[in-house]
Amino acid sequence: MKKGYLDYGVIGNCQTAALVSKRGSIDWLCFPEFDSPSIFAKLLDSNIGGSFGFEVGDEFRFEQSYFRDTNILNTKFLSEAAGFEVFDFMPRYKTGAGEEYYLPAEIYRYIRVLYGKPRIKIIYYPAFNYAREQVEHSIEDDHIKTRSVISEANSIYLYTSLDKKGILAGDSMEISGDEFLLLTYNQKLIQIDIERVYLEYSRTKVYWLNWVNRSKRYSKYNKELIRSLLILKLMSFQTTGAVLAALTTSIPESPGSVRNWDYRFCWLRDASMLIETLISMGHQGSARRFLLFIKRVLKYKSDSFQIMYGINGERSLTEEEMPHLEGFLGSKPVRIGNAAYNQKQNDSLGYLMDVIYQYYKYFPGTLDEIEDMWEIVKNMVHTVSVEWRNPDQGIWEFRTREQHFVFSKVMCWVTLDRAVKIADNFQKYETGLRWRKLADEIREEVLKLGWKESIQSFSQSYENHEFDSSVLLMEAYGFLPADNPMYVKTVISMRDNLLNDGLMYRYKNADDFGNPDTAFTISTFWLIRALYVIGNKEEAESMFIEILSHSNHLGLFSEDLDFKTKEQFGNFPQAYSHLALINTVKLFALELERSKFVRP
Repeated sequence: MKKGYLDYGVIGNCQTAALVSKRGSIDWLCFPEFDSPSIFAKLLDSNIGGSFGFEVGDEFRFEQSYFRDTNILNTKFLSEAAGFEVFDFMPRYKTGAGEEYYLPAEIYRYIRVLYGKPRIKIIYYPAFNYAREQVEHSIEDDHIKTRSVISEANSIYLYTSLDKKGILAGDSMEISGDEFLLLTYNQKLIQIDIERVYLEYSRTKVYWLNWVNRSKRYSKYNKELIRSLLILKLMSFQTTGAVLAALTTSIPESPGSVRNWDYRFCWLRDASMLIETLISMGHQGSARRFLLFIKRVLKYKSDSFQIMYGINGERSLTEEEMPHLEGFLGSKPVRIGNAAYNQKQNDSLGYLMDVIYQYYKYFPGTLDEIEDMWEIVKNMVHTVSVEWRNPDQGIWEFRTREQHFVFSKVMCWVTLDRAVKIADNFQKYETGLRWRKLADEIREEVLKLGWKESIQSFSQSYENHEFDSSVLLMEAYGFLPADNPMYVKTVISMRDNLLNDGLMYRYKNADDFGNPDTAFTISTFWLIRALYVIGNKEEAESMFIEILSHSNHLGLFSEDLDFKTKEQFGNFPQAYSHLALINTVKLFALELERSKFVRP
């Protein structure tokens, strides 16, 4: 039976986000932005990490769900004698006719009594800077101010209709009507009362309902699709357009593992895949903001490409360990920053070029915007033309080895293939022909050196005969058609060698930390797609239904799944996993639409 280690809901407003447990405890929050130091990190240390929740008697049970088609989380506390519910949300709504939004760094906890007279204690235990700074509290007028003992400027504010002294003392208190807690990074300059709380709740609810209403819908699996869309939206940073890979750091890929990384950054790969998905679902605004982010981090023609950036465009993401934290389920080390930022991963530009190609398809743009992007296109092609023959560290970010990874070569081909289409669109035919010649050269080499007859599959790298789930994407990116015999054989070989109890390894061979021992969630979605397009449709949909059953209680996915227990591990929620879910639903839906037009 699953223990539900990652049975968390997520709330956010595209500036920061928080993880809320099934019992209503905020166990992860970084203020004021996604990658800021944490103020609640019980997720990574149950003793000193800090949390913000409710303590009730043992007679209470808990129910948790999202308000339909929103990112407002509802947690119910129910007993025979009394019951109440908490609506958790971060405000987000438009403030004018343009693209201006109200999205402060603050959390509302709107409490409503359902029946009886519940008694509760408020657990308010901030632990600043990843629990490296102690805090002190003071009651000032209409709020509790909590400040760091090291720096008084580092402070947060708690507004509430409940007794402030009782909160700090941990007193049990009876509630009989509507109450509220508002945690905010900045001191409020307006009166905060229950009417204001309800107004912010209503405005935020309407914003999310309107946003979802602009999304495409499908006849099957629409509930799962909408939840994934809402989660992906939360992971886009409004200020710059950057997109996060996940909201957390150091949740291990398996219990006790040292594979603990910080994912609160913008990988070109993950972000480009996510943006491509949002475009296809009717949300071009996020794509435009992301491409503006790319233009900002590549101001000059001489700027080199990194595989990842900070969400404010930072290039240096120095990795640091937090030895004072016990880690998620005791898994050390806890890390902030990510040393992978200086790796060479030749696949990264392929995803980005694919998004730029779609940008030119969907957005007319001003002349200067188009010309700026054309310079980036040329820079990317130049980078690939220089690097594609060299080994790299690949999509899986091997830390101590470089090889000629097959999928890296495929994505180099994608870079050039999409660049050719962009060039042709601007009638730069000679340039396109030159780039096509190089693309064809890459393709011929992959077909020659990547295919291994002995395993009836494309291999992980030119140098080995290992299976690697990433090559399943050859069809999705147009490198090979679904009916190509080499691709069909690859899909079957991958299924037969990497599938284990309904879930996929990304690869089985040893890496820097030994052999992988959990399933990589997106790899299972990749296999589902691959089986579907080669004609094994019933098998694919059966696998899809099974993996949906392994989400948490709210339909959210992390990065990894335990093969036996189906317990989720890895950073959470994972953009990779949710965008793959959406793309799978779209694939099934498109086939259903096609069948309607086939004459009997």
